[in-house]
Formats: sequence, C-alpha cells, structure tokens
Amino acid sequence: MNYCIILTLTSNFDEAKKIAHTLVTNKLAACANIIPNVTSVYEWKGEICEDGEYLISIKTRKDKFDAVKKAILQNHSYELPAILMLPIEAGLEGYLKWVDKNTGF
Repeated sequence: MNYCIILTLTSNFDEAKKIAHTLVTNKLAACANIIPNVTSVYEWKGEICEDGEYLISIKTRKDKFDAVKKAILQNHSYELPAILMLPIEAGLEGYLKWVDKNTGF
C-alpha cells in the first residue's frame, strides 16, 4: 500500500490548526485530525517533563512524507518535533481512493 498516517504533536491548538490547514490546502494530506488533551511525559535536556499537547493525525500517501515533513518543520515551534510515519497496511478502498483524490494523485 502507498498510504500512511503521519503523527506530530504541538503545544497549542492554533499551531495544530495552522499545520493541518497548510497540509490540506496544499494537497499534502487528505485529512488531518487534531486530538486535544494529550499528556506527554518525556525526558528533555536532562529533565523529566510533563506537558499538555495536541496530536495531529495526518492521512496521506507515503510519497508525500518529505513534503509533509518540510511543511510541519516550517510551521512548528518545537526545536525537535516528533514527525513519525506509520504505514497503512490495509484500508477501505473507497476511503483510500478519496485520499488519492485529495492529495493530487
């Protein structure tokens, strides 16, 4: 399959919306879901941190990953944002065709 979900997190809703709108407007993603109220616990620069974040789940094609990554980095405030691609192994055919249509394929 040529499809994937890309995940990233932001510290605020406005930044998450900006990233999501940028990706969908530029046909880099068919859909971007913003999931609020994520609590992240992690180590950063020698300290254990706990922060509220917004998870963005981005539905797109694998061949869009580099462009999606670039767009996220251009619109993200984090020094080192999580940008992770998860391959889609199977999906509803009609939905995947919709992803194709909305990512300019």
